[in-house]
Amino acid sequence: MLNARSVLVTGSNRGIGLELVRQLVGQSKKPEWIFATCRDPKGPRAQDLKNLADKHQSVKIIPMDTNDPSSVKAAAAQVTEKLQGAGLNLLINNAGIVKPGCLESETAEDMSEVYKTNVIGPMIVSQAFLPLLRKASQESPQKGMSCSKAAIVNMSSEAGSITNLLVFDLGHVLGYRCSKAALNMLTRCQSRGWAKDEILCIALHPGIVKTDMIQVDVPGMITTNESVHKILNTLGSLCEKDNGNFVNWEGKTLPW
Repeated sequence: MLNARSVLVTGSNRGIGLELVRQLVGQSKKPEWIFATCRDPKGPRAQDLKNLADKHQSVKIIPMDTNDPSSVKAAAAQVTEKLQGAGLNLLINNAGIVKPGCLESETAEDMSEVYKTNVIGPMIVSQAFLPLLRKASQESPQKGMSCSKAAIVNMSSEAGSITNLLVFDLGHVLGYRCSKAALNMLTRCQSRGWAKDEILCIALHPGIVKTDMIQVDVPGMITTNESVHKILNTLGSLCEKDNGNFVNWEGKTLPW
């Protein structure tokens, strides 16, 4: 069972991110701190998140644009201050975008924008919060690795699996697929580089989830509620043998 004292979720004002915050506060052993980040906390698209924060003292909304290094640095400083000397147990790099586009129509501009959000964003966010993750790992009495101790979860997609190319016939979304394949490599590199710190690093496919990112009906789609419920169960069961792996919402290992 996931038992992290502190969790940070990027892109938490909608979709999977919002549902992660909602279900985390509903756990019997809910985190003491749930840092919910989004680009515009005062905007209308963050109203559901603000309603959650009003009801639950543990939810702290932090402004952060994952595409802006200065914004990420400022968010890390705020989180450090609120933790009052404690570390950060779990970082969920959830923020991401998708743009339509097939092999013939994909543009350099769209590809660059998607890559910046889906790969560079998680990279700089992980770098900024690494000191807090290291602190959590060093101070934990737990042996080995776990998401309750110190972990980075990069929200990937089976659409980025070079082996599977999930639902390619229903949408090429070239930039999205390439970015998720790159995110998987980033995860593998993080898992090797920070293994000595006992920081668990995972790439996770949440399923084909009914959110506003997916504009077509796809066989096997699941709700955000179903996806997140199983994601949290999976995160609670991961350990050092899973470090650097690519898994789905149920914990099944996926091919790269």
